[in-house]
Formats: sequence, C-alpha cells, structure tokens
Amino acid sequence: MATARNLAVITDPDEIDPSPAVSALEEAGYAVEVLGSREPSLIAAAAAEATALVVGYARVDSGLLDHLPRLRIVATMSVGVDTVDLRAAEERGVWVSNVPDAATEEVAVHALALALGLVRRITFLDRHVRSGGWGVDAAETMRRPSRLSLGVVGLGRIGRRFAALAGPAFGDVRGYDPFVAPSAWPAGVMACDLDELLARSDVVSLHLPGEAGAPPLLHRGRLSLLPEGAALVNVSRGSLVDTEALVSLLDAGRLSGAGLDVLPVEPPAADDPLRRHPRIVLTPHLAYLSEESAIDYPLKAAENVVAWSTGGEPRDVVVRGR
Repeated sequence: MATARNLAVITDPDEIDPSPAVSALEEAGYAVEVLGSREPSLIAAAAAEATALVVGYARVDSGLLDHLPRLRIVATMSVGVDTVDLRAAEERGVWVSNVPDAATEEVAVHALALALGLVRRITFLDRHVRSGGWGVDAAETMRRPSRLSLGVVGLGRIGRRFAALAGPAFGDVRGYDPFVAPSAWPAGVMACDLDELLARSDVVSLHLPGEAGAPPLLHRGRLSLLPEGAALVNVSRGSLVDTEALVSLLDAGRLSGAGLDVLPVEPPAADDPLRRHPRIVLTPHLAYLSEESAIDYPLKAAENVVAWSTGGEPRDVVVRGR
C-alpha cells in the first residue's frame, strides 16, 4: 500500500484503464494506488492517509468520509455525482469534482441510435429475421420520424447535443429543464413543463442527472401520460424510471418500446423482466465509451485533482471545499 503526504487512491476504474490518471497524478507528485473495488471497508483502509480519491461508481457517503480524515478532494470519473453524498462532503470541507465533457458526443449519439432504432424497430426486426421470419408480417405499424414529436428531458451538454443531432429527423422537438434560464434556451427546442412534454412526445429521451435516494422522476403516473405507442430512451440514470411501471405499460401495448443503457440495479439479475422483455433494447451502461473517452474520463478526473493541488480548486467544481 502506497503511503505519502500526497496519496491518491483510484477506487473502481472497472473497464476503464486507469493508467492516464496514474501518469498525470504521479507527474504531479502523488503516490497512487489503484484499488479496484467499491467495497467501503477496503476503500477506508486503502485511503486512510489519502488526500485525493478518484472514483468510478463507488459510493462515497458520510460513513466513508468519516474514515478519511485527510481527504480533501473526491474526483469522479463521470458526469454524474449521485454516488457522492454532496452535503456530507461540503460539511467536511471536501471538494467534489466531476467530468462533464469527456463523452458528450458518445452519449448523445448512443441516445439517437436507440431512439431511431426504436422508431424503425431495428433490433426487433433483426430478431425476427434471425428466427426465420421475413416480410411485412414482421412489422408492427411503423411511422415516419418526421411526423413524430421528440421530447428531451434535460438540456445540459449531452441533452443539447442530442437535440441538435436528432432534431432534423423528427417533426418537432420539445424540451424540459428546470435549470436552464430562458436566455440560454437552445434554438429549435420548444420549452414546456415535464407533464406537457410527456403528453405530447412520441419519443422521450432522458438526460437529467439522478439524485441519490429520490423517487423515480418518471413514476407510473407520468409514464401513463405518454401517448399511445410512444417510446422511451434512458442513457442517464436508471433511478429516473419506475421500471416496473414501464414493463407494465409495455406489456399492455400502451408503449411501443424502450431503449435503456442504465438500470436501477446494475447488472440486472438473470431473471429480471427487463432482460427478457421483447420490447426493450438494452445496452450495458456503455453509452459513454469510445477509445477517446476511455482516456479522457480518468485523465480529466486526475487533472481536476492536479488543478486543485496546484491552483487551489479543480477545473470542474461540483462542491467547493476549504
């Protein structure tokens, strides 16, 4: 186990190669340990003397922070920070940073691929052909995309890029984001409240961050607002959607399909209905991934740590420490 005045621990890089982060941190004078675990007790032991924690999906709550008295910064290798107890970090004077711009293009394009794949029923038709079928008998009613309304929930970097990419294919685009001022609203997107957006959109794509412990944004009542035959795309956070209600509406034929890159529990259990549902397209929380983003995520997280240690604050501040 590395020990030094400036120790940085990388908790759970998972499928991402942490070497870009390791190199950047070592060049800045840090001793670096790659733990490879989300287990709180292992993190507490490895990072007891650490000043910096670089995390993937590991949960950083008040209990863990209480075991890390020297910690000054938590740098997430993600846009979302819902795995970090932000209030607990603020109370302890710990900086929190994220990586908001490492995979904007990748996630937006992935969402568009899922949306168009659902509209044109690509994966469903593929399965039909592979099982021996052919011809018009395979197709449920398919509609012209330019006659459909697209709803974008969340208009940060990724939501804006998705709307710009998808807009030309759809008839109109509606948007909801309570954090975007009217003066900064993107051109070509009609602003409306969430319930109106859901009621008027044939395809809805989610691009809002999740909030730890919050109930699903799209609960049964809101999902029921979607028009007959609508489709849902979620590349943001699994906790945003009541998946039991989603499956029920898909089973009833109220909704035509869903494209999900994120789930409430990851990976899903072998018997999870989401795995088996014929109207759901699943990808394994990899919308963000490309050769380029696999370098940018760990590198930019490490650069936030280096910027804090050399200049007093990280580049991408979520919580200001002291």
